[in-house]
Amino acid sequence: MEIVVFGAGSLGSLVGGLLARGHDVTLVAREAHARAVRESGLRLEGAVDDGPSHVSPAATTDGTGLEADLAVVTVKSFDTAAAADALATGSIEAVLSLQNGMGNEATLATRLEAPILAGTATYGAILQEPGVVECTGPGEIVLGPRDGGSSARAERVGEAFAAVGLETTVADDMPRRLWKKLAVNAGINPITALTATENGAVLEEPATDLAREATRETARVARACDVSLSNHEALAAMETVAQATAANTSSMAQDIAAQRRTEIDAINGYVVERAAENGLEVPTNRTLTALIRTWEQGRGRR
Repeated sequence: MEIVVFGAGSLGSLVGGLLARGHDVTLVAREAHARAVRESGLRLEGAVDDGPSHVSPAATTDGTGLEADLAVVTVKSFDTAAAADALATGSIEAVLSLQNGMGNEATLATRLEAPILAGTATYGAILQEPGVVECTGPGEIVLGPRDGGSSARAERVGEAFAAVGLETTVADDMPRRLWKKLAVNAGINPITALTATENGAVLEEPATDLAREATRETARVARACDVSLSNHEALAAMETVAQATAANTSSMAQDIAAQRRTEIDAINGYVVERAAENGLEVPTNRTLTALIRTWEQGRGRR
């Protein structure tokens, strides 16, 4: 299968590198990383299996005019529109979003004629240096049609991923899975970002009540959007992830530490917007969103 990975940072490079073990892969990356991959290939380190640790995908900084059976989009949520516009200049048969937050699939669908698949990824990854990506923890990719149900295309993509050793599940309930992931991120990411703490902080006082309330509010909004997600299920998921990744730093905390723009708009900000559309109040998510946006504005990141 010909595959483009658009946004080859940490996760994109890990997924793209593993896919390159059995497929024709092109990474769309920043200049230093793309140059290193072109010159010396991509080295896979850490918690990967016994397959090749050195692969040679193609790499470019120009995402326009590309042709592929599948584009895997792994850019930050605020770059989704630009990625879609670039992909629209080429010929792409299908697109899979493996991004944080909500709304990415809708953005892709408004700009691309190709079918859009939704996905989640729990693999841990760090881009150690240009040309070197480390898997910090094994995980799973779940994918399926963005509106739910099944499709032969999703099955083919799932088979292509599984063939190179990626733990992959093809699901028929992606809307519920995306909201569940959103509830987890809404409870963990902004709190750890604002307090410069690891994920396990949300399991202890005084942060746990705040994290649990943000998670409950998200589940309530999901149900208002006709997605079946109970408070109990959302809270259990948030606490399970926080326990399993207690020593890890959330992506939003990493962004703030590096003085980068965060994905608050696609996480807690998305909850606030959908709540307003359904006449719901989500004061915890609203406060967390306002605090992160204030930090971004103060650093000139908005």
